[in-house]
Amino acid sequence: SKLFIKDLHFDEVPVRIYIPRVPSASKRRGVIFFHGGCGIFGSIRSYERICRYLARKSDAVVVSVGYRLSPEHKYPAQTLDCLTATTHFLKTAEDYGVDPDRIIVCGDSVGGTFTTSVCQELVNRRDIPKIRAQVLIYPFLQAANFNLPSHQKNAFCTFLSREREVYFILKYLNKDCSMKEAVLAGSHVPESMNLKYKKWINPDLIPEIFKLGYKPPLPTSFLPQVHEETKELFHTRLSPLLAEDAVVCRLPDTCIITCEHDVLRDDGLLYKKRLEDNNVNVTWHHLEKGFH
Repeated sequence: SKLFIKDLHFDEVPVRIYIPRVPSASKRRGVIFFHGGCGIFGSIRSYERICRYLARKSDAVVVSVGYRLSPEHKYPAQTLDCLTATTHFLKTAEDYGVDPDRIIVCGDSVGGTFTTSVCQELVNRRDIPKIRAQVLIYPFLQAANFNLPSHQKNAFCTFLSREREVYFILKYLNKDCSMKEAVLAGSHVPESMNLKYKKWINPDLIPEIFKLGYKPPLPTSFLPQVHEETKELFHTRLSPLLAEDAVVCRLPDTCIITCEHDVLRDDGLLYKKRLEDNNVNVTWHHLEKGFH
């Protein structure tokens, strides 16, 4: 009763918009929301309660994006849908009573991946308003290293185990899931890439408090065939943590939420450090008893 809710299409991408009914003296803030679900599950409907809550509590106009799902719609259709919907809303925000300079992008899990990717892809656009901030809720941000401290600590967490994480990524990309063990071991990464990305993806960059009990993994042999089959894992659309500093330094203010019992915890911690190293304002919330 407190919200006006309507299903629309933003350039053919289905969205559901939540607008507070109480009149506002000035233009409202806008929130674009991308749901989680590995790019395979989830929908506007399954995130209905969360989006209603966001709209009510923040007195903002919330746009929930119903991007197409894999495997019916192949990668990167999901990211492209999110990018299309975001661009459309930035251009038409005032039609919905929203200040185009006060729009944030938000998502959980793979929704956090899409949020990060969209923000990175829009840094060079001058024909549309700038995104004010990004909110990343336990985001997945890299597929180069599945042996970080959080992967070890939470390898067998019920909802999202380390094995399930890699299985779902391969499933999302329509890849042969029999490559799971090789990817888990890191055999998909050539030594040249390991050296390049070590400055960004490295257990040494994780605060000591999060490394209790961590054991460095044994060296593994590189498998060229697996690398060739899984090259998309290194695209910045899937692994935005691998973006160059020239992109990262231009990103908007960022809020990152991480959870203790989550294989993806260290993705968030590493991205937090990268953003801070590039002078981006970061607010970080860590839920000590939280899980993915």
